[in-house]
Amino acid sequence: MAKNKATAGAGALDKSWSAKLRYARITARKARLVADLIRGRTVNNALEVLGFEHKRAASFYLGLVRSAMANAGQEEGVNVNQLVITDCRADDGPMLQGRMRFRPGPQGRAHPFKKLTSHLTVVVSQPAEGVVKRRRASKPKAAAAQA
Repeated sequence: MAKNKATAGAGALDKSWSAKLRYARITARKARLVADLIRGRTVNNALEVLGFEHKRAASFYLGLVRSAMANAGQEEGVNVNQLVITDCRADDGPMLQGRMRFRPGPQGRAHPFKKLTSHLTVVVSQPAEGVVKRRRASKPKAAAAQA
């Protein structure tokens, strides 16, 4: 699902495009770990990070970033290499089939567990002309303590 929004008065961003994956079979808590990695990065940098990430949510977000880039590429005058990920979310979805499952427990008991889903969202934006904001690498803690 793609949305094109023109931001009025923002100054730093011209337009934004989104891609959503609903009912993804992964918990939102696990997906947020990957979402925090790519939020604020350029799309090329995010694709590189997601390609080497060993978490299961990375493959979901890899497809979402590519889809958002394709949505932006449908419009003329958009350079997809300059897009920035402005919003990256993992919201809670419903339980799978709306009910709990059960596993065998000790002494003939049954222990319930949940199969959770989540709704993943990626929003990419094109920076205004001449505005390229880059994310700086943080200093290692050992180097920061010595300085």
